[in-house]
Amino acid sequence: MKLTELKLNPNNPQKYTDDAIEKLANSIQDFSKMMNLRGIVYDPVTKYVLGGNKRFLALQKLGYEEIPDGWAISAGDLTEEEKHRFIVQDNIQAGTFDWEILQTDWDTDQLNDWGLDVPEFETETPEAKEGHKKLSDRFIIPPFSVLDTKQGDWQQRKNYWLSLGIKSEEGRDASVGGSKMVAKYVDGKRETGLVTETDSSIFDPVLCELSYKWFNIPNGKILDPFAGGSVRGIVAAKLGFEYLGNDLSERQIKANRINAKEVLTDSEIYPTWTNGDSLKIDTIAKGYEADMIFSCPPYADLEVYSKDKQDISNMPYKQFIEVYREIIRKSCDMLKEDRFAVFVVGDVRDKKGFYQNFVSDTIKSFIDSGVQLYNEMILVNAVGSLAIRAGRQFAIGRKAGKQHQNVLVFYKGNPKNIKANYPELDLSYMDEEIENTTT
Repeated sequence: MKLTELKLNPNNPQKYTDDAIEKLANSIQDFSKMMNLRGIVYDPVTKYVLGGNKRFLALQKLGYEEIPDGWAISAGDLTEEEKHRFIVQDNIQAGTFDWEILQTDWDTDQLNDWGLDVPEFETETPEAKEGHKKLSDRFIIPPFSVLDTKQGDWQQRKNYWLSLGIKSEEGRDASVGGSKMVAKYVDGKRETGLVTETDSSIFDPVLCELSYKWFNIPNGKILDPFAGGSVRGIVAAKLGFEYLGNDLSERQIKANRINAKEVLTDSEIYPTWTNGDSLKIDTIAKGYEADMIFSCPPYADLEVYSKDKQDISNMPYKQFIEVYREIIRKSCDMLKEDRFAVFVVGDVRDKKGFYQNFVSDTIKSFIDSGVQLYNEMILVNAVGSLAIRAGRQFAIGRKAGKQHQNVLVFYKGNPKNIKANYPELDLSYMDEEIENTTT
C-alpha cells in the first residue's frame, strides 16, 4: 500500500509536537520491527488513520512512499461506533488530548466509561449537560462557519445519499447530453465550450440535508427558484418536507421527475417541479407560502446551461444581476415571516480576470428585499481536478485555485422568535436508516 493512500485523521483528538514526531521517526529508523507489532490502523472506507497518526507522520518525515507489509492494519471488521471508540481508547495512555476536539466529536459520558480522565467542565446546568453531547449527534455535522466536505463523517453521510440512486447530473440542457457549457473569453470575446459530464457540478446532498434540518421548521414548505438537478427535491421528500422547485429547462425537469420516481418508491411526499422562467416565479408558484427558500443559482455565466434567451446564465453580468435581483425579490415576497432563506453561491471572474463580487450582489439583493444576512458559512470542497488546474492558472495569471463556496443564510423577521419556531433537531430518522441497512 502506498503511504499516500492513507490520510491523517482530521478529527484526531491527540496533539503532537514536532519534537515528538522527530523522536518517533528516529526510533522507527533504529528499530523498524516495532511497526510490525504496533502498526497503523486505518479505515478501509475513508482511508483515514484511526490509530497511529503520529506513526503516519513519522513515516512521512522519513520519506516512505510504500508502507511495508504488516505495518498497516485494516479496521474493516469494526462498526462505525467501534471505529469512533477506537480512536480514543488507542491513545488513552499516550500523548496529550485536544479537549476542544473531544468535546466536539465525542460524548463526555462515553469518554469516562472508556477510562479517559475527563476534566470537569463548567456548571452542570441542563444546557451544559446537553452541550456535552457530540455536536454531530445533535446536528449531523457540527454547526461551524466552515463546513469541510472532505471530513470522514461528511463523506459517509454523502455515500448514504448517493447510494439511494440520486442522478442529479442527468438532464443537463446542453447540446451534448449530460454536459454543461462553460463561459470563457478569447481575445476579449465571450465564447462557450463544452466540458464532460464527469466535470459537471453536482449539488452536495449533505449540504442539502443540513440546510433543511437546520433552517426549516418541521414539515416546512421549501421554495427553490433555481431548481437544477434532482438532489434538492429528493432529499426534501426523504426528510418529509414539501418542495417546489422551478427550472427553465424542460429536459432537466423531466429527468428530475424520472429520478425521483426511481428513488422515492415508498415515499409519502413527492417533490414538485415546475418548468418556466423564474422571473415569473410569483405566477408559476402563485399562492405558495414558503417556510424556507433554498437554492443554488447560476454563477452568472460560469456555467451556461442553454442558449435560451431567458436563461440568465446566458446573459451579460449587468443584465444577469438585474433579473437575478427581481427573482430574489419575488421569492422573498413568498417567504413567511420569521423564516430562513439559504443560497449557495460563489464569486465569478469577468473577462479580464477580476471577480465580479457576485456574493456581495446576492447579499444586497436579499437585504433590499427585506431579508437580512444572518449566517455566512464556507463550504470547503474536495480538491479533485483543481490540483491539476491550479498550478497552471497560478503560474500564468496568479489566480488562486477556488476550493470553496459561500453558504449565505438570511432571515426574514424577528430573530427573537427563532427559538420558539425552531426546536431541537429530531434525527431519529437516521437511526431508522441504520436499522434498515442491518436487517
